[in-house]
Amino acid sequence: MENQPTIMVTNDDGIDAPGLRALVQVLVSTRRFQVLVCAPDSEKSAMSHSITWRDPIAARRVEIDGATAYAIAGTPADCTSLGISKSLFPLIPDLIGFCKQVISGINMGSNCGYHIVYSGTVAGAREAFFNDIPAISVSYNWFGGQSKVENFTLSAEACIPIITAVLVEIKNKTYPLRCFLNIDLPTDVAHNKGYKLTKQGKSIYKMGWSQVTSDMQGGKMLSTMTMDTDSTAPIETGALNLSQDHLLFKREVLGGKLDEGDIDNADFKFLQQGYITVTPLGALSHAEIGCHSYFKDWLPSVGEHLSASSL
Repeated sequence: MENQPTIMVTNDDGIDAPGLRALVQVLVSTRRFQVLVCAPDSEKSAMSHSITWRDPIAARRVEIDGATAYAIAGTPADCTSLGISKSLFPLIPDLIGFCKQVISGINMGSNCGYHIVYSGTVAGAREAFFNDIPAISVSYNWFGGQSKVENFTLSAEACIPIITAVLVEIKNKTYPLRCFLNIDLPTDVAHNKGYKLTKQGKSIYKMGWSQVTSDMQGGKMLSTMTMDTDSTAPIETGALNLSQDHLLFKREVLGGKLDEGDIDNADFKFLQQGYITVTPLGALSHAEIGCHSYFKDWLPSVGEHLSASSL
């Protein structure tokens, strides 16, 4: 164990989620890694990169065969930050120096395009990237009526070559630390078309709001971006008498779109074609080409109007 590279696993679906459990089981079964788990104690989907700032967070030991695991009362970014610190796993004296890789997932639902911004799964990997630790976020394109829980194991197995190859590059000191990887696996992962290097596209599922009469739901969206489903979760109506000053609203999916002007090698497009998409990501969100040039000419004119109005 002492000579094995350490992999820390987190997610946003919660420590009991089948995606995380399948990933850990596959990692442990290879007997190549020391596996640590630091994941939310409940679902924290669509948390993006939020963190707990003022209040302490609780950590509870959880039994997972072959791994050292803790459930954390915090966000995915909290979990990564705490897990790679020297506080939670005291038996490893310098986890940041020893933790060779952080993997966040496997999320139940794809994380492509603009949804990467909302994703707690991606944030779990991004937090590691902030601390110069190679990281991978992994999501499976769950589709209601077609997907099975067993597909999480197939997804984890499909990621092992990438995980192993990254560790080789780390050992050789040739792995770039200027990015982290976001992997999405197709619905029919058993018959995937192989790996495809892609870029973050502009795909997004449009959402709206509908008024509801109860705070109870008959069902809920399974995860951050579980949009490909053949049915909509029903809403229970209750006996709450809400005045116009106290209303309840629930998000609803209006439909999805892939921007017609999207880049040719967009992640969502190739995921839909059956590829395992591998998308390098960074922490900075650069404006699209042309925006900086526009504002370079625009801002001086604003300054002139400001000077004129102050006279």
